[in-house]
Amino acid sequence: MESTGSTSITWYGHACIELVTPGGKTVLFDPWFGNPSSPRAPETVDRCDLMLVSHGHADHVGNAIQIASRTRPVWPAMHELTLWLSSNYSEPEALIGMNKGGTVEACGLRVTMTSADHSAGDWDAATIMPRYLGEPAGFVVELEDQSRIYFAGDTNVFGDMRLIRELYEPDLAILPIGGHYTMGPREAALAVELLGVQEVLPIHYGTFPALAGTPDQLRDELAARNLGDVRVHALQPGGTLRR
Repeated sequence: MESTGSTSITWYGHACIELVTPGGKTVLFDPWFGNPSSPRAPETVDRCDLMLVSHGHADHVGNAIQIASRTRPVWPAMHELTLWLSSNYSEPEALIGMNKGGTVEACGLRVTMTSADHSAGDWDAATIMPRYLGEPAGFVVELEDQSRIYFAGDTNVFGDMRLIRELYEPDLAILPIGGHYTMGPREAALAVELLGVQEVLPIHYGTFPALAGTPDQLRDELAARNLGDVRVHALQPGGTLRR
């Protein structure tokens, strides 16, 4: 779909994304505003209509409960994550448990949960054991103008990204490129090819030394696949893409 300029996507470092839709809804993805790259403190976030957390690692759940307790969004999430949240979040009635392949309507938007190739638990200091919070996931969000944003979450490239292309036809992919814990630029370039998108917003890089992938490396890898015409939106933390 052609860009209309009515959608804004702001990257606050790491995997923290704020999406404002053509209808004025605010969607937060993996809202760790406390990450070292973020120019915005979590206490300043005063609007969230829809909360989407890809998996249970602390650098993705981040400040989600803190922000949701103030803003009271609708919160679709992996089933097991909602079970844990229902005991730790003051507004459990706003939670929507779901799983991969499912689609829910929320805030006038369509949210589909997709697969991701990663892990998802956390450490439980009380039991001195890992806490299981369900499997990792990505999301395709269809906006009011029928454009579709794919937020991959933490993942490696996987062959079934071609099914995401066939089923949901995303217009823009938000992909991790840092490497080490997720795919790096080489794998992300293949993900772009499988997804068939013409626009990509790289995230999950530069936060820590281990996340060494860069947007320029992604451009080089895309060019090596004859995909040099794909637009790589390399934002600085706090920067906004309008489309």
